Amino acid sequence: MIENGFYGEFGGYYVSELLIPCLTELEKAFVEIKDDPSFHQQLKHLLNNWAGRPTPLYRSAWLSEELGCEAYLKREDLLHGGAHKTNNTAGQGLLAQRMGKKRIIAETGAGQHGVATAMIGALLGLDTTIYMGAKDVARQAPNVARMRLFGAKIISVESGGASLKGAINDALRAWTERVHDTFYVFGTAAGPHPYPAIVKTFQKIIGEEIAEQLGNIGARPKAIVASVGGGSNAIGAFAPFIQDESVMLLGAEPGGDGVETGRHGAALSAGRPGSLHGAISYVLQDKDGQIGDTHSVSAGLDYPGVGPEHSHLHACGRAEYAPITDAEALESFVQLCRYDGILPALESAHAVALARKCKSRFGKGDHIVINLSGRGDKDMDHAMNTLQEKGISL
Repeated sequence: MIENGFYGEFGGYYVSELLIPCLTELEKAFVEIKDDPSFHQQLKHLLNNWAGRPTPLYRSAWLSEELGCEAYLKREDLLHGGAHKTNNTAGQGLLAQRMGKKRIIAETGAGQHGVATAMIGALLGLDTTIYMGAKDVARQAPNVARMRLFGAKIISVESGGASLKGAINDALRAWTERVHDTFYVFGTAAGPHPYPAIVKTFQKIIGEEIAEQLGNIGARPKAIVASVGGGSNAIGAFAPFIQDESVMLLGAEPGGDGVETGRHGAALSAGRPGSLHGAISYVLQDKDGQIGDTHSVSAGLDYPGVGPEHSHLHACGRAEYAPITDAEALESFVQLCRYDGILPALESAHAVALARKCKSRFGKGDHIVINLSGRGDKDMDHAMNTLQEKGISL
């Protein structure tokens, strides 16, 4: 439960004084629309008729056989734009419009949030600028092209490891310079209050649909499995089940080359509490508190922190998080292609791999749901090159 921007001891807004007016204005607007039926009716119409909700809940035959239970995939990869990110950008775009903002900015890692922001910017006639790490610009060329086609300006960021961390830093700085006409569409369930609450509000539709769709077949979930970088797709899938302790909540972190090597992004598994991007959460850092570099085959998981609610769920033991190596994720990436004819995002492949590692905990008659947060078109060139480098045969 959130109180004054905190989930237990995690969260808050530890930011420059320049950002306080921005966040205060945003919180006031969010509180006004949070329970406004007209806003949510407008958002529902947009999600249903423009974005393509509800997304299917699909039973995977090979996963069900391998795991010894009824294994389902929540097909967020089929949402307009190719990922769950559209749920959030649609909501924040409408909120920006309500606030009278004419311009939106965003950070992006894998590019899916950037694409989703560019799409809503085009639809609502908002000038759009996307900050993206230079490393991610290079490995996510298809999404960069999509953003430009939707009319967005791309700013390549060299700082902060040339990845998501640096993109967020530069976007926050840019926001303070033009707060009068600019809305920052934050992409994950991290950052300063009220962003974790905003993102959860717009992403919880994933878990609500899972509950309804399983209910339609007379089932309840044994486990919900999702990948966790910052944590938006996972918190959306977990949200309706957090209070029901009979449901296991399993988060797959980016294990990179292995936690023992130091080349990974598993903040919950190998980090400790600290401050990053305006909030207290689990963070990868050295003994002096300097934020560490990260590595993951998945650009969307290449982040040294995690959202404050995930930090709280980890600290209190309500959810379990485990690192998945690049090799494990790539194997599940290939398997899902081969046996289900589904090309998953590398982020989503981490979740599939975690479900496979946990199969001893599932039994016949159990129903588990893996959130397939996005599709893998964006990852094709990078994935094929990495498979070859690691000697994984097709």
